[in-house]
Amino acid sequence: MPREARAKSNTGIYHIILRSINKQNIFEDDEDYQKLLETLKKYQEKSGYEIYAYCLMSNHIHLLMKEIKEELGIAFRRIGASFVYWYNWKYARSGHLFQDRYKSEAVESDRYFLTVLRYIHQNPLKAGIVKNISDYPWSSYSEYIVKAKICNIHFTLGMFSQDEEQAIKLFKEFNLTENKDHCLSYEIKGRLHDIEALDFIKSILQGKSHLEIQNFEKERIRNIIKKCKERGLSLKQIERLTRLSFSMIRRI
Repeated sequence: MPREARAKSNTGIYHIILRSINKQNIFEDDEDYQKLLETLKKYQEKSGYEIYAYCLMSNHIHLLMKEIKEELGIAFRRIGASFVYWYNWKYARSGHLFQDRYKSEAVESDRYFLTVLRYIHQNPLKAGIVKNISDYPWSSYSEYIVKAKICNIHFTLGMFSQDEEQAIKLFKEFNLTENKDHCLSYEIKGRLHDIEALDFIKSILQGKSHLEIQNFEKERIRNIIKKCKERGLSLKQIERLTRLSFSMIRRI
């Protein structure tokens, strides 16, 4: 069955979601987040896109961006190939990390542009990861407040006011406003804290202690690790709570 054609944006601006395969975590530590941002910046000049907002979540990425010189599909192939090559080298893995087909929606008006922008910045808040959007280090919110790195903040701030100080004030107020915005989304269960993660592990052990996992037969260990990954536990979290080797967890 042929894939449905993407809706073409008359403005060239899109809300994009890049998703990992099998809902696995993309980011295991701060270096992974930073490398993805560096990769996005690296290909800005070559692919000619502009970024207005982003949010890097555990197993997916939100982007508000404009297609200019090169089709975004080509740009994402460049970005994916570069980042995944580095990622596979770091974690001694092979194969794909991102789903081949990213999700997208056209952004045709200033009003919806701002709606998507706020939706992206509030993603960690609505997922229950932070209590304030300013506390999440891997979204573009701080670029508007502290220092721009990969975002064209002037385009967005100009929608609020031509006076920079007033624009930032209004930007903060808008992004902090409670709302019932509905945009292109990706259903995800928030990453568990260690106590919650341990409860989840215990729930699949049928009365056994999590400290006994190392003594299980290999196939049972594999199934436990797979279930933990599907629930959103990070590789390091699984290692810490099960005391299994990181290399074994990474390979499954």
